[in-house]
Amino acid sequence: MTAALSGKEIADKLEKQLPGSIVESSQESLVIKSEFLLSVATFLKDTPGLDFNYLAAITAVDYYDYFEVVYQLTSLEHNHSLVVKARCYERDNPTLPSMVSLWRGADLQEREIYDLMGISFDGHPNLKRLFLWQGFKGHPLRKDYR
Repeated sequence: MTAALSGKEIADKLEKQLPGSIVESSQESLVIKSEFLLSVATFLKDTPGLDFNYLAAITAVDYYDYFEVVYQLTSLEHNHSLVVKARCYERDNPTLPSMVSLWRGADLQEREIYDLMGISFDGHPNLKRLFLWQGFKGHPLRKDYR
């Protein structure tokens, strides 16, 4: 079982390295500004002592006012984990940077989120529908889907 790192402790380290990147932090998680997502993820992966070398899961939640994409990161070397969140406030074309360049495991998970929630991932090498056919209208996991 991995030890969950405090979002507040990591926020302090991030704020020194990437000022203005944090929206909020708690004991359980860390919410970052979407424009800093790739920089923050790179910092978390490449910083000695953190070494988040494994992306365990990505999911998305529709809060209707915004979408929240949740990343569960794990360090296999240090046996600790962290939950990082980023928000998209644009409903018509929500977009975040892709994490595929850092963690290959993001490939199918980002495609699933794109297919079912309609969130695009800039820089994804093959962003196309995964479950539904190309002509399918809408994204069935959105709260406003009809």
